[in-house]
Amino acid sequence: MLSSVRREFDRVSAYPLTTYYLVLVSVLALTSLGLVMVLSASSITSYDGGEGSSFAYFNKQAGFVAVGIVLMVTATFFPLRWWEKLAWPAMGLGILMQALVFLPGLGKSTKGNANWIQFGGIQLQPSEFLKIALAVWLGCVLAKKAGKMTTFGHAMIPVVPGIAVAVGLIVAGNDLGTALILMVMALVCLFIGFFPWKYFLLLFGFLAAMTTFFVFSSQNRLQRITASLTGHADQTASDITGQAWQSNHGLFSLASGGWLGVGLGASREKWSWLPEAHNDFIFAIIGEELGLLGSLIVIVLFATLAYGLVRVIMRSKSRFVQIATAGLFAWMIGQGAVNIFVVTGMLPVIGVPLPFVSYGGSSIIACLLAIGVVLSFARTEDGAAAAIKAHKDRVRSSFAVLARKRK
Repeated sequence: MLSSVRREFDRVSAYPLTTYYLVLVSVLALTSLGLVMVLSASSITSYDGGEGSSFAYFNKQAGFVAVGIVLMVTATFFPLRWWEKLAWPAMGLGILMQALVFLPGLGKSTKGNANWIQFGGIQLQPSEFLKIALAVWLGCVLAKKAGKMTTFGHAMIPVVPGIAVAVGLIVAGNDLGTALILMVMALVCLFIGFFPWKYFLLLFGFLAAMTTFFVFSSQNRLQRITASLTGHADQTASDITGQAWQSNHGLFSLASGGWLGVGLGASREKWSWLPEAHNDFIFAIIGEELGLLGSLIVIVLFATLAYGLVRVIMRSKSRFVQIATAGLFAWMIGQGAVNIFVVTGMLPVIGVPLPFVSYGGSSIIACLLAIGVVLSFARTEDGAAAAIKAHKDRVRSSFAVLARKRK
């Protein structure tokens, strides 16, 4: 029996479109679960916030998902050479859009972060799209510089200035959480792109020093770290209505879920006890309503997506694809891990959403567009084109048979 299972696993693993379907199915499952949980987690906040309907946030999120799906499907059919040609324009546009957050009348601050631009009734977070641009740009640049980074100038230009401008603009808007995600993306891309070790360690040290400076120069960030260390273990040692309030109630939410949860829609913490219940802390509501089982399903879906992304990296012969996919992996899987660690009290509160699941238009649209890029990469795997053609031929034959039967 074990031999049969192993042979079947090997057969499925060798199928050229397995990577494609692993990524696609896991993302669609996460997005569908996200829509359900946004409806549940935001219903009270939506109604109480003057929207007049418990479905207001859900309707907006469903619209964002629809736009993201269209962009994902469109991006899937882009040939590889198009992404290489779009790398520089995309990076330039991403940096320009991020710079617009500082333009009076156009930029908008939310909860202390200048990370939004608003055109009429449309509000956009440019940093989410800058993540895609950075991954594709680093993939293009590092692939072309392969074997040529022998001197300081060849290694650093234009890689380090590009990373510095992207990260610097986000830090200038006081969004250190997003800046940390971009730093991790950049370092992973450099590692996969065989960036020289001495320069890699130099850049790593600089980014670590910069992060330390911004953490210790902010009283709010220091209080978050203190709250994560003392707010859960000893309630008398912290202000449970202050910095530790959100993280403590996130843990209360998870703890009350038990094995199978209190039931979909039955969360108590979403009744204005847990801030950002439909956004950064939606994993806590999943744990409360769907229990440990629901939480594990989310983690398994992210693990499946991670496995699919790793397959894209390992099975591609293009260094551009490998580096760009590694950057997108660091973003979506890394940010997902950070969000879950924050909710479970393993990290201080960092304002980053759970990809595909949390409420947010810019986040879900950018994530689905990034998956479209990955799916277009997966279509370049050896044998994928022939498998897609064979699949289309089978579909046409099935419709032809049905047409004849109707006659």
